[in-house]
Amino acid sequence: MPKILLVKTSSMGDVIHNLPVVSDIRTHFPEAEIDWVVEESFAGIPALHPGVGEIIPVAVRRWRKNLFSRTVHAEISTFVTHLRSKVYDVVLDTQGLIKSAIITRLAQGARCGFDRQSAREPLAALFYDKTLRVEKNQHAVVRNRLLAGSAFGYSPDEPVNYGIAAPSLALPWLPTTPFVVLLHATSRDDKLWPEADWIALGAYLAGKGIACVLPWGSAAEQQRSQRLAGEIPLSVAPPALTLGQAATLLSHSIAAVGVDTGLVHLAAALNVPTIAIYCASDPGLTGLYTSGQAINLGRSGMPPDAASVIDALNGIAAL
Repeated sequence: MPKILLVKTSSMGDVIHNLPVVSDIRTHFPEAEIDWVVEESFAGIPALHPGVGEIIPVAVRRWRKNLFSRTVHAEISTFVTHLRSKVYDVVLDTQGLIKSAIITRLAQGARCGFDRQSAREPLAALFYDKTLRVEKNQHAVVRNRLLAGSAFGYSPDEPVNYGIAAPSLALPWLPTTPFVVLLHATSRDDKLWPEADWIALGAYLAGKGIACVLPWGSAAEQQRSQRLAGEIPLSVAPPALTLGQAATLLSHSIAAVGVDTGLVHLAAALNVPTIAIYCASDPGLTGLYTSGQAINLGRSGMPPDAASVIDALNGIAAL
């Protein structure tokens, strides 16, 4: 029974793009024990996959803000001690950054990752016992799957399978009518879609008797949700959601529409009909990638208009 540790710490979209690796390994090694090192804020993502055993949270993002704190030093020491308490057959870094490579090096086992030509940060390759070549000009999901296949000696020929299921959590505020989730929030202002377009989309859906749910994360995003809900009939600005609650919400929706953000990838991974809107980035290597119903619209400097999104949504969802 092989013992495997996956290292993919962040961001949310990258973590979601690594889920098919677990499904592939399970297909070829059904008895494998698969653990995963991930940023604490994204630990809820691998938890959705039944093939993942122990989830080992790391807090690099939080620790680096206060590196001289005794509390941080104690947390790092605890993390390293726990990480090294188990010996793995293979420790696989699918991130290819120096920070993930250092974590990989600290773990016990044969350490594998991208070679210098393949890694996002070439110096990361110095930390591995075995390096593997994977062409860069491919979607992140494909690169992850090919790296794992090379490391474990199989060809990932099966259709992409994220392998996750949403938990059954009570959300008493959910609309009683069919609804679409509008994922308007993102980490960068230049990735935002104009509020007028969200309102036009919401008004179209309301005209068909379909409600809209507008999740948020930060205080500014909550204010935007409330503004949009004030303009869109049949809409709901929900309370703050955990990742598990967000997955439950998405799983009950008839579709999701979102900007370039982690939750839009989660919707697609849950096989929800999904439209991703790109305003300041290009979807080629990191856009929605699924065997289900998902469409990437727009690119850097050329976002789609509301009419284009409505047309695409009608093509993949039962509105």
